Amino acid sequence: MGVKLVRVGIIGATGYTGLELLRILLCHPQVEIGLVTSRQFAGKKLADLFPFFAKKIDLELEVFNFKTAVSKADIFFAALPHQVSMEIVPLLLDKGKRVIDLSADFRLRDSLTYESWYGPHKAKEYLKEAVYGLPELYADQIRQARLVANPGCYPTTIILALAPLLRAGLIEPQGIIIDAKSGTSGAGRGPKLTTLFCEVNEDMKAYKVAEHRHIPEIEQELSRLANSEIKVTFVPHLIPISRGMFTTIYAKPTKDISSQEAYQVLKAFYQNRVFIQVLPPPQIPQTIYVRGTNECHIGVKIDSRTGRIILMSAIDNLAKGASAQAVQNMNLMLGLPEETGLKALPVYP
Repeated sequence: MGVKLVRVGIIGATGYTGLELLRILLCHPQVEIGLVTSRQFAGKKLADLFPFFAKKIDLELEVFNFKTAVSKADIFFAALPHQVSMEIVPLLLDKGKRVIDLSADFRLRDSLTYESWYGPHKAKEYLKEAVYGLPELYADQIRQARLVANPGCYPTTIILALAPLLRAGLIEPQGIIIDAKSGTSGAGRGPKLTTLFCEVNEDMKAYKVAEHRHIPEIEQELSRLANSEIKVTFVPHLIPISRGMFTTIYAKPTKDISSQEAYQVLKAFYQNRVFIQVLPPPQIPQTIYVRGTNECHIGVKIDSRTGRIILMSAIDNLAKGASAQAVQNMNLMLGLPEETGLKALPVYP
C-alpha cells in the first residue's frame, strides 16, 4: 500500500517564494499539490508561464476562492504580500486547516508594534497563537501549531547567528550592529525601477537604513533569547546577485573569549540541527555554498584588538530565508523528518 500523500495548497504561486515552494514541493515524497492560485494569471497553466513545469504539474492557476479552496488541500502556504494574508488565513483556520504564512502578518506578537511598522491589523486575535517559524529554536511549538509565521530572510540570518551566544550570556545585549546584504530577488517579482538590471548591476547600495520593517521582528526574537530588551542598529544592502544573503554582526562579548571558544559554543548549540553548519575559524561563509539549499552557514571571529566579536552568516534568501524554511516547518507540523524533500546540494558555481 502506498504512502498517503498530504494535499498542499499554495496561495500566491507565481511570485518568487511561490515558485520556490513549487520547485521544492514537486520533489517532496509525501505531498501532492492540490491548489495553486494567482490573481494575475488565473486561468493559465503553470507550464504555459514557466516551461520548466511541463510534464511535472498540470494544474491551472485560479483566483483564490475560499469555498472551493478548503476542499483541495489540508495545509496551506500563504505566499502573499503583507496585509493580504490576514484577510485569508483566519478563514482557513476556522475550517480546521493548518497554515504557514510567509508574510509578516503574524510574526509580531504585539499588534501595536505591527501597526506602527505595517499598518492596521485585521486579525489581531491570532497574533498570540501564531508560532514563530524558526525550527532551530521553536521546533516543539511548530509541531503542534496550526498557524506558523515563517520568518523574514534577514531575521533568519541574524537570529541564527546570535542565538547561541545570546542565550549563553556571552554577548552584551546593547550595541549590536548588523550589516546585511541581499540579492535582488528579496524585493519580489513585481517590476520596480530600483531592481531593474541597469539599476543594480555593478552597484551596491544601502536602503531603508535604520528603518527596515524587519527591525521589530529581529528585536522581538533577540529580546526573547536574551530575556531583556534588545535594540539593534540594522543596515541592509542590495547587491547585484539574484539570490543569496550575507550578514555580518558586530557585538561586545561579556567576557574574554577566543574565536575557538566562540566556535565551540555555536557548534554545541547546533550539534543536532541538520541545516546549520558552523564553520571552524578561520573559515568564512559564502553565499555560493548555500545557493538553492535550506542551509545556514555561520562563522565567527574575535577581534582581539578591539574586543569585538564578529559573526557572519549566509543563506539563500528564497530558500532558508523563505520557502525551504516554510517546507521545513511543514515537515515538523506533519511529523516528518525536517529534512524531507530538502536534501538538495547547492547549485555551484
